[in-house]
Amino acid sequence: MTTTTSTRGRRRAPTRMERAAGKAAALQKPRVILALLLLLALTSIMLLDGYLRAEVGGDQRVRDGASSSKVPDKILNGGPIITYRAGQATTLSVPDKTIALTFDDGPNPTYTPQVLKILQKYDVPATFFLVGSMVSRYPSIVKDMVDEGNEVGIHTFTHVDLSYQSDARIRREMTQTQLALAGAAGITTTLFRAPYSSETDAIDNYSWPVYQKLGKDGYTSVFVDTDSDDWKKPGVSKIVSWATPKKNKGASVLMHDAGGDREQTIKALPKYIEKMKAKGYTFTTISGVIEKDNTGNRQAATATTGGAAGATGEQPVGGPEANAPATGTGSTPSRLQAAHRTATGATLYEGKALIVAVAVAEWTVPALSVGLIIVGVAVMGRFGMMLILARRHYRQRNKRRFSWGPTVTRPVSVIVPAYNEKECIANTLASLSKSTHPIEVIVVDDGSTDGTSEIARNAAHELGMTNVRVIRQENAGKPAALNNGVRSASYDIVVMMDGDTVFEPDTVRHLVQPFADPEVGAVAGNAKVGNRNTVIGAWQHIEYVMGFNLDRRMYDLLRCMPTIPGAIGAFRREAVLQVGGMSEDTLAEDTDITIAMHRAGWRVVYQEHARAWTEAPGSLKQLWSQRYRWSYGTMQALWKHRKSLTDKGPSGRFGRVGMPLVVIFQIVTPVFAPLIDVFTVYSMIFVDFQAALYAWLAVLGIQLFCAAYAFRLDREKYRYLLMMPLQQLAYRQMMYLVLIHSCITALTGGRLRWQKLKRTGEVGTPAGVS
Repeated sequence: MTTTTSTRGRRRAPTRMERAAGKAAALQKPRVILALLLLLALTSIMLLDGYLRAEVGGDQRVRDGASSSKVPDKILNGGPIITYRAGQATTLSVPDKTIALTFDDGPNPTYTPQVLKILQKYDVPATFFLVGSMVSRYPSIVKDMVDEGNEVGIHTFTHVDLSYQSDARIRREMTQTQLALAGAAGITTTLFRAPYSSETDAIDNYSWPVYQKLGKDGYTSVFVDTDSDDWKKPGVSKIVSWATPKKNKGASVLMHDAGGDREQTIKALPKYIEKMKAKGYTFTTISGVIEKDNTGNRQAATATTGGAAGATGEQPVGGPEANAPATGTGSTPSRLQAAHRTATGATLYEGKALIVAVAVAEWTVPALSVGLIIVGVAVMGRFGMMLILARRHYRQRNKRRFSWGPTVTRPVSVIVPAYNEKECIANTLASLSKSTHPIEVIVVDDGSTDGTSEIARNAAHELGMTNVRVIRQENAGKPAALNNGVRSASYDIVVMMDGDTVFEPDTVRHLVQPFADPEVGAVAGNAKVGNRNTVIGAWQHIEYVMGFNLDRRMYDLLRCMPTIPGAIGAFRREAVLQVGGMSEDTLAEDTDITIAMHRAGWRVVYQEHARAWTEAPGSLKQLWSQRYRWSYGTMQALWKHRKSLTDKGPSGRFGRVGMPLVVIFQIVTPVFAPLIDVFTVYSMIFVDFQAALYAWLAVLGIQLFCAAYAFRLDREKYRYLLMMPLQQLAYRQMMYLVLIHSCITALTGGRLRWQKLKRTGEVGTPAGVS
């Protein structure tokens, strides 16, 4: 055993890399926060979109035989319009030979514009009771509606039966719809029609308090006394007939411009208008009815008292901002728009913000849906390709007659870069002492401060290992340590491993056999998680067996393996020197050199029987740190070798086959993966709970099947797969945040030095070592 010592003693100034690392470290927290905010923003957008598209829980309840004992008879037997005058509920009827034409459930992008066109053609105004969520989705239709002189009222925000709701929910339904109207057309309204309502005689003890509360808040509640029942789609003639009041009476007529197929309504509307005009009817809005009633009352009061209009002491029609001037945004401000109030101040700006947020959701969710479909197809395709190629790889490499060529028996150099590995280095050397293949061991101590080099020398002495060299160097990073080891290697094949890793006795022998093929320049081994008896360890164990080793079998056959794991890999020394050694340009030196090997024309293969046991991060913080370095380093390596996309020969093969696969399955797919869970929750809440659950379970089943097959190939125990559902729910969310963090780092710049994870040394003797 020999020792090489470098200069030690005085405190050195930080290097440029370390200064850059410090700068990058200072940006860590803001980047993590930004990653979390991005996930929160996407989740919020999807929840907003779901809220707009469906009522949460789907209120389908109907009360049969509910009592109306607490509802005044004058309300039950009164007209279809309930207003509050001097604090008392009063009903109004539509005057004879007058139609207050009303439409519910809009706006709808298909049918509402057609209705407006018909109304404009016949110069007929109407009152539209709008669903706030639809207003926020189609604001331009509402603006046109108001500009053309029509009137609008509230039909709640999510079309929910308010008689079942709390006061807070009622207030929210009304306020949100007012905001939507403010953002869409710059107005608010005093008119309200409850979903699932009909005539006033249907008011019961449950719904009456709602109308009382809203009335005191300034709202006018509007009911129906003539229903076209167009939603039943009975045919055009019946719609026209059912919408016609009897004996020339006036009526509040209900039709629908949304909520389903309204083709019959569109065909019936012009026929209905023509019929009613021919009968001598005039058309007005709900405000027109109220204004006419107010005018009649004032005239009667003047005739009785001889006083001025309004001497009765009645208050104007109440509602939000009831004392605001009756104005509209249309070209013809008049009494037809008397229910409208100009939105100002916070209401206007909050309304515009709502419209913008909904527009973003309306664009984002469909785009994400298309993206997820593409990603889903790609993932399923990947699973299928992995299974087929992994099986082919296994059968090919495990044939009795399979051989790489003449058995490789010559000695090799094992390089162990180490930085503060006092807990693990002795175990690493102990495992190497059992090697069945002749080796020399080069421990490169990269400026450790915990006595790693002394521990390594003592361990080698106690184990009787005369083939160990310990080289000390100032802290310069893992790539520099590996390059130092390669330069100092005595043999033409070098094996690289981490200082926290242990080998089985036959690991090196299996690892170097592919070098019998002169085309092989590097070999990836089978890295195993040694500390797998914790939740985090089990998650990583599943990932290593399924995500890494199945992938490597596939990449091996496709001849485009992107990464030789730092825990276990072997290289021809001449190939390493040919590509310039381990580069410091990226954080993923293992990926960098592997791609460089491909581009130089060397073949990179996977040796499943060469197993190494490594200590995986034991905490979420350490796992984050490791995966952040991996993902960011992979992005750097791909960017560094981007010219391979247009190269010819082996370099071009990797660029056009391997690089797209890595980008899709190691960057794009993991970024989208958490959204699968978010979309699942979205579908469970807003679409179909059972169908969404079954779909999620089906995808999980496919993943379990692939994982079980990977475990079978590696002869692993299936019990760890019980952790897979939890892994899917929690682990990949973290991987998403890591990737977003890495993308942000890539955009903002910054470099990190060789990061040291806290080790416990619990991975000691692997199976087969005694």
